[in-house]
Amino acid sequence: MNKFSVFCTPKTILYGRDAFRHVGAVAKQRGQKVLIVSDNVMDGLGLVGDCIEYLQKEGVNSEVYLGVHSEPTDQYVAEALALFKKGQCDVIVSLGGGSCIDTAKAVAVLATNGGYIGDYRGNKKMAANSPIPHIAIPTTAGTGSEATDVTVITNTSNDVKMMIKQPAFMPDAAIVDPLLTVSSPMKVTAATGVDALSHAVEAYLSRRAHPMTDTFALSAMKLIVENLLAAYQDGENLDAREAMSLGALQAGIAFTNASVCLVHGMSRPIGALFHVPHGFSNAMLLPAVLEFSKDSCIDRLADLGRMFKQDSDGMTNEAAAELAVASVKKLCLQLNIPNLKGWGINQSAFESAVGKMAADALDSGSPANNPRVPTQEELEELYHICYNYQFASEEKVI
Repeated sequence: MNKFSVFCTPKTILYGRDAFRHVGAVAKQRGQKVLIVSDNVMDGLGLVGDCIEYLQKEGVNSEVYLGVHSEPTDQYVAEALALFKKGQCDVIVSLGGGSCIDTAKAVAVLATNGGYIGDYRGNKKMAANSPIPHIAIPTTAGTGSEATDVTVITNTSNDVKMMIKQPAFMPDAAIVDPLLTVSSPMKVTAATGVDALSHAVEAYLSRRAHPMTDTFALSAMKLIVENLLAAYQDGENLDAREAMSLGALQAGIAFTNASVCLVHGMSRPIGALFHVPHGFSNAMLLPAVLEFSKDSCIDRLADLGRMFKQDSDGMTNEAAAELAVASVKKLCLQLNIPNLKGWGINQSAFESAVGKMAADALDSGSPANNPRVPTQEELEELYHICYNYQFASEEKVI
């Protein structure tokens, strides 16, 4: 355990069914005009219109930016920031998945501190001024970005995903309403759910884990293990959706304080170069990374394994750790998670990029938190393994 640890969360968290209806009251406490950062999908579902209505009921006006079309980029940030300034807004509401939330985080900081978002990478520039109040409203149970001080923005000039972590990027408030996740398609439910599981697992395995993060990570793992498949198989299962929303939130709180590890380090370059959404790339990588790391974290990985098997009394830690890896493989198989080849990434293009991806992953710093820290060569080999990775058949799971 570290001798000194820090634990940060949003100032306010509203959680539960119909929490979204309170966005107007929450915004009114923080300003007079909101910039809503969202996308065309949320607009088409009517959620942006609902948000505008809830704000208006409290006398709060709004502008809307719907330019987030994929993983967040510096271009989206610049466009949203320009609209924020033009509209003379003083509050930001992000409504959508992690891409919308991360874009809004960047706007909130740049609006009061200036510069280019990449200036803040690696703490080269610190946000000296308080950010614009940001109310984050997730519509998937996955990224946990509503409760983290991290934003990941792609630099469009060099195709590098910039992982930026500073206290100023933490949303001022999070509104987590599981009813908003019901519209998530099966594929999105699967990928974001495994993404949330990877957040919880990596927070628990991280070299920077501490008792406070362990509490949230263990709770999140249990909720996700017990409910992800049910939410995937029946999107109208509100109890499962609610458990997944809570699990994703807890996982976000855990990993923003303990940091993520190798899965995320490897995932970002894949997303930047091959435009694979973050949740999907994390899901593709998690089983192989757990296999790579297993011998360096048997005791902790055993705790995950026992969550998959009710009658695990008497099981050794070694057997439980093996069960964890096998069970995550089975879960990915049941959720129809593809490998990188199955996603459609061209093999020759992928192999040509492996060296750059491994270097970029190491440069991000996340792999250094992993129980087993890879070398450049080991990381390149792991990328090759992941390309054709085969998830275990159900019969292989104890």
